[in-house]
Order: sequence, then C-alpha cells, then structure tokens
Amino acid sequence: MERLHATAVDIAGKGVLLVGPSGSGKSDLALRLVDRGASFVSDDQVELTLRRRGVFAAAPTAIRGFLEVRGIGIISVPVTGGCFVSLIVELVPAADAPRLPEAEFKMLMGQKIPLIRLNAFEVSTPIKIELATGEPLRIGGIGPDEH
Repeated sequence: MERLHATAVDIAGKGVLLVGPSGSGKSDLALRLVDRGASFVSDDQVELTLRRRGVFAAAPTAIRGFLEVRGIGIISVPVTGGCFVSLIVELVPAADAPRLPEAEFKMLMGQKIPLIRLNAFEVSTPIKIELATGEPLRIGGIGPDEH
C-alpha cells in the first residue's frame, strides 16, 4: 500500500486522482465534480493498492467521508468504497495548462496511467475531466447521444 497526497473521485466507474500542492484546488474541484454527479472517494490523502485490475484508490479510515470546503470547514459527504484509477489530473496554474497537449502518462505503482494538466479554478475544468474520462455527466447538447 502507498499513501498519496491527493483527492479522488469516481466518474461512472473511472477513478480520477486530483494531485497538486496545497491550495491548488483539489477539494474545491472534487466538490464541483460531486455536484455534477461524480462519487466522492477521498480528500487530501488517498491509499493506493495494486490489484489485478490496476491501481485501486480508497480513503484512509480516519478521513473516510470527509471533505474540506474552504470557507465552510470539514463536511461529511457520501463516499464510495474506492475506485480503480483511470486518470491523473495534475492541477497547475492557468498559464501552465497546455492548450493542445501531447498524450502524457505517469507511472503509478508500476502502472501507466493517463495524465492531464488543468487549472482547478476554471469553470470548465469539471467538464474537461469528464471528457477526458469519456464519461460526460451533464453536458447539454454534446453528450454521447447527441452526436
């Protein structure tokens, strides 16, 4: 098992790890993704284990079901038991988010996981993450049945 400073959500069965330094917007972005229909896994710390299907992310017992909401405090939210990591989102300043990125990957517990770099505080960031997972949750007019 490995513990990572990150936040994790599950978007339609696809685990997303939000990574970045303190204050980069991990918790805020997780809150917005949950509001759009993602399932909450863990905030601030994620326990990773390597399983046959890949890297599994879950909340450490002590913080399971808790999300820090800046300006409000720590709140209790419904939580899943974990998810298999399908995408890593590195949160960066807006100027460092590439316009037309090349495909990137990060090795996580010996597994090659797709990586994208986004700014957490752009309004469209939750939608961009959904698009990157291939699971748009609530996109009027451009969902899978609208093409």
